[in-house]
Amino acid sequence: MPENTFKTWVCSICGYIHYGPEPPDECPVCGATKDQFTLSTEDETPMTIEAPSIAVHKAVVIGAGIAGVSAAEAIRKSAPQADITLISNETYLPYYRLNLTRYLAGEIRADQLNLHPDLWYNIQNIRLLRNTEARTLDLVNKELGFSDGSKVPFDRLVLTTGSRPFVPPFPGASRKNVTTLRTRQDADFLLEACQRNCKCICIGGGLLGLETAGALARRGADVTVLENQAWLLPRQLNETASKRFQAQVQARGIAVRTKINIRELAGDETVHGVLLDDGTTLPADVVVISAGVRANIDLARQAGLEVKQGILVDSTMKTSHADVFAAGDAAEHRGMLYGLWVPSQVQGTVAGMNAAGQASEFAEIPRSATLKVLGIELFNIGVISPDAATDRAFETEIDGNYYFFVFRDNLLVGSILLGNAALSTKIKKVVEEHYDCTEILQKGYDAARIVKFCEHLA
Repeated sequence: MPENTFKTWVCSICGYIHYGPEPPDECPVCGATKDQFTLSTEDETPMTIEAPSIAVHKAVVIGAGIAGVSAAEAIRKSAPQADITLISNETYLPYYRLNLTRYLAGEIRADQLNLHPDLWYNIQNIRLLRNTEARTLDLVNKELGFSDGSKVPFDRLVLTTGSRPFVPPFPGASRKNVTTLRTRQDADFLLEACQRNCKCICIGGGLLGLETAGALARRGADVTVLENQAWLLPRQLNETASKRFQAQVQARGIAVRTKINIRELAGDETVHGVLLDDGTTLPADVVVISAGVRANIDLARQAGLEVKQGILVDSTMKTSHADVFAAGDAAEHRGMLYGLWVPSQVQGTVAGMNAAGQASEFAEIPRSATLKVLGIELFNIGVISPDAATDRAFETEIDGNYYFFVFRDNLLVGSILLGNAALSTKIKKVVEEHYDCTEILQKGYDAARIVKFCEHLA
């Protein structure tokens, strides 16, 4: 194989894409082992290819998360001569944000968070500006303005401005030791603040809240999770699966309370507890709020780009301006804000390719999720709340593991696996490739037979 080619490896569990001569030893997204990576059919793609028909002289990417770095990589591969600037508002090298909980748990070191070493950006001739934030976007003159008065012109712009944590307007939310977990700085603060036997309350029973709780519990903190919905992971699990999951969480020493309404984060200058609507006060040395995120669209809105909950994009990731693209948490595609790692990586690559004049489109991806840190195998994809009028749902427990399937017409449109996620790769393929499941439905399979059917799929 020529020296300037690379291979495209895809994690069969979560879909993470890795470029290199060999797959990584471990998937940085879901922890899958090297042997769970498959070689893409496009396994030999040149690192440098002919310049695109549309000349790109200056390309700027705002945001250095996975969407931004993927966009910069795609521009470099598609336009070898382009001048590329990647702008980050953090002081650190671009890192695996979704691995912050693994870092918090002590599973990986700080240097293992980085997407690439510092030298990589020099080799790729990508100018990385750290601790820098664009304040203005002039679409008429096609230039960005910064707080120091400097300006950077561009031919093509990719906005991967990400999202910010949503903090409900709890009284006392501004007290010391109340935080979110969004950045490496947040993780470092928690490592310092949450020493052994520290009382920590995690507000929010979603993926991030539970991973944070699991990480802090591993560090020896006394952790309680508060969720205002009726069950944990309401976006990923049905009630049956969630109750089983909650029992496993509690067995790991993490207290859980659901249907909770918070009146105040109590204390003086520093938080000392969480006051509930029923008058109960739960003592706390640290409070971590994981109540979702909001897309960072202020720059786009001020510039006059079309926005709703996110920056509106078409399937090429183009915004309402022909030379501006968007990807990742800030991009809204067909009414969907994904907020997930793999779609962000794919969107960034598509945005970068199109910004460089290549033709690429982003296809809708069924939402799926896996859980790290707690050591509980969990996978979900697609529909988990079936429509009683049109959908058929099947569930079963086998050897203590829970399986749930939702069919619509002749297609599998959703599934939950709890306790054993070994079938996740095959189920993901059946859902995403719209596998015809007529045989299953016509023969009257029950959930146990559906599991056996999936086990024997190629």
